[in-house]
Amino acid sequence: MARIKPQTLLQQSKKKKGPSRISVATTVIYGLIVAGMVLFIFATCRYWSRRSEVHMEDALSAVEHDNAFGKTKKVDIPRYAVISTSKGSITVEIYKEGSPEVVEEFVDSCSKGRFKGMFFNRVIKNFVIQGGDDDSAGTTEDWTLRGKHYGQLDTSLKHEAFMLGTSKTKHDGGRFDLLITTAPIPDLNEKVNVFGRVIKGEDVVQEIEEVDTDDHYRPKTPIAIIEVTLKQKV
Repeated sequence: MARIKPQTLLQQSKKKKGPSRISVATTVIYGLIVAGMVLFIFATCRYWSRRSEVHMEDALSAVEHDNAFGKTKKVDIPRYAVISTSKGSITVEIYKEGSPEVVEEFVDSCSKGRFKGMFFNRVIKNFVIQGGDDDSAGTTEDWTLRGKHYGQLDTSLKHEAFMLGTSKTKHDGGRFDLLITTAPIPDLNEKVNVFGRVIKGEDVVQEIEEVDTDDHYRPKTPIAIIEVTLKQKV
C-alpha cells in the first residue's frame, strides 16, 4: 500500500476546512430583497410626510376661509343708513351688536330695495312715526290704546326719543316696518326691536310728526320713503 506524504495530507485538510462559496443567484436574490425593503421604507416615509403636508394645507385653508368670511361679514354690515323721504333725509346709526339678526334683515331689505316707495302709514304725535306696507294698526295703535287706558305713560320705563326699530311681529313676505320714536316710550323693548338711533335729521322726523292724520293716525297727505342707503361713513 502506497504511503501518503504528510504535505499531501495537510493540503487536503485545508481544502476541506475552507469556506464554501455563495452562488451568484443567491447574492442577486439577497440584493433584491434589501433593495425592496429600502424602497418600501422610503415610500412609506414619503407617504406619511405628504399626508401631513396635505392636512396642514387643509387646516391653513380653513383658517384663511374663516378669517375671510369674518372680514366679509364685518364689511357687509354698515354703520349708518340714510332714509330719504319726501320731507327730507334722516341719518341713523345702526347698532350692530344689539339685534344682529334684525340688523341683517334690515340690511338685506335695503339691498333689495324693499323700502323704495314705502309710506309712513302711522303718525302719532309725541309717540312714533311708522313706515311699512302693512295697513293694520299693529304696534303703534296698541301703544296708544294702552296709554289712553292708563291715563298717562309710565315714564319710569322710558326710552329716549329718535330711536329706530321694527316691530317684533313676524315679518311675512319680506315685510319690514320702520319705527322712529318721537318721545320717550314706555316698555319699548316689549314691542320693538331697537337697532339704531337718529343722529341727523331730527327736524325731518318732527316735521313728519306734525302732519294731519285721520282717526286711525294715517297721514292725510302721503309721506313716502324714496330709498334707504347704507353707508360706512357719514
